[in-house]
Amino acid sequence: MTKVTEKKQDVTILFAGDSGDGMQLTGSLFTDTTALYGNDVSTFPNFPAEIRAPQGTVAGVSGFKLHFASMDIFTPGDEVDVLVSMNAAALKANLDQLKPGGTIIANITGFDKKNLRLAKYEDGENPLLDKSLDKYRVIELDISKMTREALVDSGLGTKEIDRCKNMFVLGFLFWMYNRPLENTIKFIQAKFAKKEAIRDANVKSLKAGYYFGDTNETFTSRYEVESAHLPSGEYRNIMGNQATALGVIVAAKKARLDLFYGSYPITPASDILHELARHKNFGVKTFQAEDEIAAVCAAIGASYGGALGVTASSGPGIALKGEAIGLAIMLELPLLIINVQRGGPSTGLPTKTEQSDLFQAIYGRNGEAPMVVVSASSPSDCFETVIEAARISIEHMVPVMYLSDGFIANGSEPWRFPSADSIDAIKPRKADPSKYTEQDYLPYKRNADLVREWAVPGMDGLQHRVGGLEKENETGNVSYDAHNHELMVKLRQEKVNLVAEAIPEQTLDQGEASGKVLVLGWGSSYGAIKTAVRELIADGHSVSHAHIRYMNPFPKNLGSLMQQFDKVIIPEINNGQLVHIINAQYEVRAIPFNKVQGMPFTSREIKERLAEELNG
Repeated sequence: MTKVTEKKQDVTILFAGDSGDGMQLTGSLFTDTTALYGNDVSTFPNFPAEIRAPQGTVAGVSGFKLHFASMDIFTPGDEVDVLVSMNAAALKANLDQLKPGGTIIANITGFDKKNLRLAKYEDGENPLLDKSLDKYRVIELDISKMTREALVDSGLGTKEIDRCKNMFVLGFLFWMYNRPLENTIKFIQAKFAKKEAIRDANVKSLKAGYYFGDTNETFTSRYEVESAHLPSGEYRNIMGNQATALGVIVAAKKARLDLFYGSYPITPASDILHELARHKNFGVKTFQAEDEIAAVCAAIGASYGGALGVTASSGPGIALKGEAIGLAIMLELPLLIINVQRGGPSTGLPTKTEQSDLFQAIYGRNGEAPMVVVSASSPSDCFETVIEAARISIEHMVPVMYLSDGFIANGSEPWRFPSADSIDAIKPRKADPSKYTEQDYLPYKRNADLVREWAVPGMDGLQHRVGGLEKENETGNVSYDAHNHELMVKLRQEKVNLVAEAIPEQTLDQGEASGKVLVLGWGSSYGAIKTAVRELIADGHSVSHAHIRYMNPFPKNLGSLMQQFDKVIIPEINNGQLVHIINAQYEVRAIPFNKVQGMPFTSREIKERLAEELNG
C-alpha cells in the first residue's frame, strides 16, 4: 500500500510515562535527530521530584515536550499534536494538553486494571473503551508485547527487555515524522559499547518500531517537517545548564583567569557541575563541597587568590549562602553566583520552574548588601548572559547573581557557535605592585566608577586586611566609626548603581516605540511573550515587547521607555515581584499577570490576557 507524506509547518510531541519508561531519553534522542535534520527546536522536560516516584500514579508521570518546526519558534508549544502515553496515568496527567483531533499513541499494556486503579480511574472505567477519546485519533499499540516479540532471542530477561520499549516508540515516531535512525543508533552503540546484548536489543527495538510503521497497512500517512531557514553557521542543540557552563569557561578565558567552581548538588543546578567537570582540559577546577556554605566560601577564597570564583545553587541553597555573599560584597571581590530558580518556599517544588527568587537576589541578605543581578531568557541566551555577568563582576569588582530557572536550565534549542573573536575581552583591574610602596598602598582606593584594584596574595608590598567587619574607607582597616559605616554603605550602593553606565540601554524586542500596551518581561517568559506579541501585532494590535536582562541596576532608559505606553503589563511566574519593584521605582502603575503553578506560561495564556487589556 502506498504511504502518503503530508507536509506540516510545525509539530509538538509529548512523550509521557513512568520515570522508568525512559521518556526523557526518548525525547532527547528525538530532539537531537530533529536538530540535526535542520528544524528549529524547543523542548520542555517535566519530571517528578521523587527519585523513585510511585509507579503508575499521576504524581509519578515523567514527560518530555518537544516542538519542532520549519520556521522560527520560541516555545515548546502550547497544545500538543501527539501524546505518547505509556500508561493510563500518563494519559490522565496530560490529556488536557492535546489538541482536538490530535493523536494519542497508547501502550495498551499500561491500561490494564492495575494501571487504571493506580491512575485513580473509577472501577470499570477505561478511556480506551468508553468513547471519551472520540475527538482524538487513538493509535492503540501493545508496545510491551511487540518489544518482547522483537527481542525474544536477545538472551535478556523480561525486565531488561521491557526497558527497551521506549526505543520501539522512538522508532515508530521516527517513521511517522520521516526522521533517520543513524544518529540514534550511533548514540546507542557508544552508550552500551561494553554491553553488547543491551546495545543490540535497543538497536533492534528501535528498528522494529520503525519498520512496524513502515509495513503496517493501518498507517497510510506519515508527515514531513522541512528544515528551518536559520542563519548560516554551525549549530548544536544546547540546554540552558550546558550553555551556562560553557559561558563561564569562555568568560574565564576572555579574562585570562583560572576558573574555580564550588558547588553542592541541588536540583535543577547540578548539571552545571557535571558539564564543567568534563572540561578540565580548559583548566577548570571543580569542587563538590560538603554543603552550600563551604561551596560559596571556597569560591570567595578562589577569587581572593586571583581566580574567577563561581558558585551555583537554587533558592534554598542561595539562602544558605547569604552570609557569605554578604562577605563577598564587603570584600568587594569578583564572585559569580548562579541561581537556577525552582518552586518554593523551602524544598517546595524541586523539579518545577518558578521566577520567585528575584526579591531574594536583590534584597535577600542581612544589612545593606546591594548586588548586581542579571537574568537569562532562553537556553541559548544563557551563554551570552553568564559571560556578561562575569564581565560585570570582574571589571567592577562586585559579586553578581545570574538568574536562570528550571525551564531554561532543562529546556533546549538550537545554538549557533560563536567565533572566539566575536566575544570581547574581559579586563580585570589587577593591581600593579610597581606603582606602590607598602606605606602608600590603599587597597580600597577607587577609580571614577568606585572600583578598587584587585590585589592578590603574592603581590609584593600589597598586603592588606580582609574580613567581614566594616572597613575604613580606602585603608580597609576595621572601623566602628558611625559616619564611616554610613559612607561605606552608600559607596557600596553607588558602586552598584554606576554599573548602569556600563550596560546597554533597554531596547524593544518587537513592536513600535510607543502605543497602547508594553509587555515587560524577564527570564524564561521570553518565548511565550514573544510568540503572543508577534501574533497580536500580526492581527493589527498596538502592542510591544521589551525583555529585561539587567535586573539590578535597571538600564538607564527603562523608565522613559515605559512612559511611552498607555499600559505596562508584567507576566511573571511568581506572585508579583518585578511588578512590585517597577512600581516602587518608577512613575508607572504596571499591571501584574502572575502564574505560580510550577509550570511556564503558554503563549495562549499571555495572548488572551493581553487581548483583555487591548480590548479595554
